Amino acid sequence: MHVLIVDDELLARNRLRVLLSECEDPASPFVIEEAASTAQALEFLQRSPFPVNILFLDVQMPGPNGLVLAQTVRSMSKPPAVVFVTAHAMYAANAFELEATDYLTKPVRLERLQQTLAKIRRIRALEGLGDATDHLPALVIRDRGRAERVPLHQIIYFKAEQKYVTVRTASRTYIYDNSLSELENRFPSQFVRIHRNALVAPSQMRALDKHYTDDDMECWVLRLHSVPETLQVSRRQLASVRHVLHSMSHCAATPQAEPA
Repeated sequence: MHVLIVDDELLARNRLRVLLSECEDPASPFVIEEAASTAQALEFLQRSPFPVNILFLDVQMPGPNGLVLAQTVRSMSKPPAVVFVTAHAMYAANAFELEATDYLTKPVRLERLQQTLAKIRRIRALEGLGDATDHLPALVIRDRGRAERVPLHQIIYFKAEQKYVTVRTASRTYIYDNSLSELENRFPSQFVRIHRNALVAPSQMRALDKHYTDDDMECWVLRLHSVPETLQVSRRQLASVRHVLHSMSHCAATPQAEPA
């Protein structure tokens, strides 16, 4: 399920992340996003490619508070289940007036969170709601005992390090404990090998740049769309990278047919 945690306190967000990892269904890991304010949360909800299923929401935050955000999301076509997570019990009546699914007081206990998630799953089952994120191709990454589901369309590149693979998205970097060859075999149409140590999403390829080393050797690097770093392209893969860039630029330049 797609989860958004909204809390201005980083420690509170991290604690809830850890607790959620202990409540996870291995068949459907959580995709967890975070926001530190109502404004950040609204921006994320507007640009998210798939709906948020659960909104864990603090009440007292700088700027518009969590009650304002809960009121706003009620008008969405597919509103998330709203769960207030706050140190103040006095807002409970307001929360349920806004049709919140549950109200948790800090510090959140694991058993209480499990009850909340079970309630949400029952409601979703009764309403026949599927989870849009479960049907998107994704990579499940396990980190310090918790699983995180990273949709493939968010991954910019994979880069092999000494004993692990770096998984890069626009917002963060993950560590994946497997080989680059395994990823290439699993996702042959989604990523292109540009070097023995890197696979890149074709849509993220921006341009090739030629450089020269200190001893005057020619080398090529690939610029990307969503991140500032560049990646080295091997001579062996240079032709295929050029072909992908040419194909992408041709598609972008092809005029759309005008409607009749």
